[in-house]
Amino acid sequence: MPLMDQDTQQQVREILAAVKSPVTLKMFTQDFECGYCKETRQIAEEVAELSDLVSVEVHDFVADSDLAKSLGADKIPAIVVLGDGGHDYGIRFFGIPSGYEFTSLLEAILLVGAGDVELQDSTRKFLDTLQAPLHLQVFVTPTCPYCPRAVMLAHQLAYASDKVTADMVEVTEFPHLGQKYDVMGVPRTVINEHTYLEGAAPEQMLLEKLKAAVR
Repeated sequence: MPLMDQDTQQQVREILAAVKSPVTLKMFTQDFECGYCKETRQIAEEVAELSDLVSVEVHDFVADSDLAKSLGADKIPAIVVLGDGGHDYGIRFFGIPSGYEFTSLLEAILLVGAGDVELQDSTRKFLDTLQAPLHLQVFVTPTCPYCPRAVMLAHQLAYASDKVTADMVEVTEFPHLGQKYDVMGVPRTVINEHTYLEGAAPEQMLLEKLKAAVR
């Protein structure tokens, strides 16, 4: 049974009409599928069916471990959003992109397939000066209405700089990470393991945290 009804399918089809270049969703699962692996794969496949420019490739996390490692997919379910020619912008989803996070998945596809980045000049200048990698993990739940804004901003940073990778992490599926990073509420953004930002903060506030993380 499809996860999207016909009305939702039509809405998604209209949204994806803005995609201008090929987008590939590399989805990692395994034979004995994890909790929400099946549903995550179904979401990716149903979305791909609604645009000629969006495709999905399903990989086995164990059998294709070298590929998973090369793309930074270290847990499942995982979706890595690649651009034309397989270009990796460092945009990832760990856990099911359902509920409010379905919007984040569509926005990531638009970002990679249309290239519309809305970042302030000060943020772009900072990204241009980066010498070392930045890794952002945005912890979310599907029922959080504020989380997509934090995820989308992180993904824009990753798109704009090859030094940045940005992950959506659905915290209830990875409770050990929630415990590791003291995730008491969502969204919570973890930058390079040691710098934290609570809530769907404005871009300028995130920029100050990014600066602190690289000092």
